[in-house]
Amino acid sequence: MRLIEIRLLDGPNVYRPEPVVKVEVAIGRRRSWYGSRIPAPHSLVRLGAAVPRRDWPEQVGTLTGWAARFRREHGEGAGGIRVHRSSDPGHWIATWPWLGAERARLIAEAAVALADRSATPARRAHLTGAQERLLASWVERIQRASTSPPPWVRDADRRIPIVSISGTNGKSTTTRLITRILLRAGRRVGTTTSDGILVDERMVEPGDWTGPGGAQEILRRSDIDVAVLETARGGIVLRGVGYESNDASILTNVTSDHLDLQGIHTLPELAEVKATVCRITKPDGWVILNADDPFVAAVARSVRARVAFFSLEGDGSSLVRRHLAAGGRAYLVRRGELGEAEGPRWTPLAPVRDVPISLAGLARHNVANALAASAGARALGATIDEVAAGLVDFRPVSAESPGRLNIFRNGSRVAIVDFAHNEAGVAALLDVAEGIAAGAGGRVSPITIIIGTAGDRPDDTLRGMGAIAASRAQRVAIKETLGYLRGRSREAVIGELRAGARAAGWKDDIPVYESEAAALRAELNGAGTAAGGARPEQARVVVLLCHEDRPGVFALLADLGFRPVETPAELVSLAPRLEERPRRR
Repeated sequence: MRLIEIRLLDGPNVYRPEPVVKVEVAIGRRRSWYGSRIPAPHSLVRLGAAVPRRDWPEQVGTLTGWAARFRREHGEGAGGIRVHRSSDPGHWIATWPWLGAERARLIAEAAVALADRSATPARRAHLTGAQERLLASWVERIQRASTSPPPWVRDADRRIPIVSISGTNGKSTTTRLITRILLRAGRRVGTTTSDGILVDERMVEPGDWTGPGGAQEILRRSDIDVAVLETARGGIVLRGVGYESNDASILTNVTSDHLDLQGIHTLPELAEVKATVCRITKPDGWVILNADDPFVAAVARSVRARVAFFSLEGDGSSLVRRHLAAGGRAYLVRRGELGEAEGPRWTPLAPVRDVPISLAGLARHNVANALAASAGARALGATIDEVAAGLVDFRPVSAESPGRLNIFRNGSRVAIVDFAHNEAGVAALLDVAEGIAAGAGGRVSPITIIIGTAGDRPDDTLRGMGAIAASRAQRVAIKETLGYLRGRSREAVIGELRAGARAAGWKDDIPVYESEAAALRAELNGAGTAAGGARPEQARVVVLLCHEDRPGVFALLADLGFRPVETPAELVSLAPRLEERPRRR
């Protein structure tokens, strides 16, 4: 038996809706995970499901026996120990609630140590002299341990409502849009995002605050009356959610991202982790789910709260039709308008063309984000008029949604800066770029895409990003993200991106730049166009996946004479071949 980790989760998690000790061990020979990202039913692992005792390996039974004994004897509660499977071969996870952090960790360490020595946990069992001495040593340490309680915010101590937003893509945009709607409605709004903590859209603490620490900072403030909390996978896996429950939750989508980290390898597993925020929604609250994503839609079966769906397929979705026939609520586009359907009733919110982040419907991923945000704001009591006002007021500019579909223009040249960091994000971004590049009068401008992301993505994700870029853009460049290599070599990141592009048929050289600003400067100044006789100032669309240096990139664009495209009319004018209104469904 090998110890993988002992971790104290401070709040609700994929295993339970409370703080737990997580002990992960591996039994048998070392083996790496290998399988499908979408496993067949017989290979599906449900992380939160408890394994029956009869299926536990002997070593796991010994470990949990010691944990139960120590918990009874030292005031850490009795029983409540569960065992879970991991998709990592031979890995087993035991969990149990904890009361005092230092004492709980020592109990876990003691249980592992004694199980490793094959000591039997029964009180009347005969132990060898070495086992007796080891037991006595651990008992003494446990008795001396302090007992800091879990730092989560309990419902009894929470005074403001919460909406939690999770998913792979669109979390930050949805979070900021809900914030704008509630702010326009006269609420005092505390927000956590991957950019920082905001109060009434004013940055008070920069940094990635999408974990439990950010939530707790917001919930302990006295100057807000509603919390809008972006909640990332990493925080849930590493520490749990920072509060006992929420009043509404949104799950935007689940696509390949951050896989092969902390034992999460498949999309159903990733969905199960992210859906933690949905399982802790109060029964009288709302869980808002993407009906077009099968992994997200399936979450409806495991929640206590009322369910509302949002869908780009609209009335074309059989799930949505069944849900509305049963009197349920859904957020759709009908006759060119975003709206709320409940049973047979239809209430328009705003025309798609009037919602700036949708680019008149060209940015379909932002139409989905607007639907999700509308549902979240309505779940917290915003009126139809308040939702409409927020939707038409929020723009995809760096001041309001930094790094999320920020568009700049200099004559006929367009630069798009976006945080896209996985295959789905790159595809959505190129949908927008192609719409802009189509131009007027049948002319098509070439698209250059500058790709790159953090090193902790698996090989198949990096290759997928390279393949999508190569199959849809006229020129591909790579920018390095040296501050986010996360254990991988820079050569490996570049190699996987290039391998994906080659697999998609790309035969030209792919330039590599050491920084985002250097890449953007070179490509906007006409890198790679001399041989074809093109001039740097000719029409082109340059797309940058920007993760590391947004301030530097924005400053560079200003220096080069690019100005942000801000007004709804300007945004719509970027795609003059777009129909006057979105296609009827």
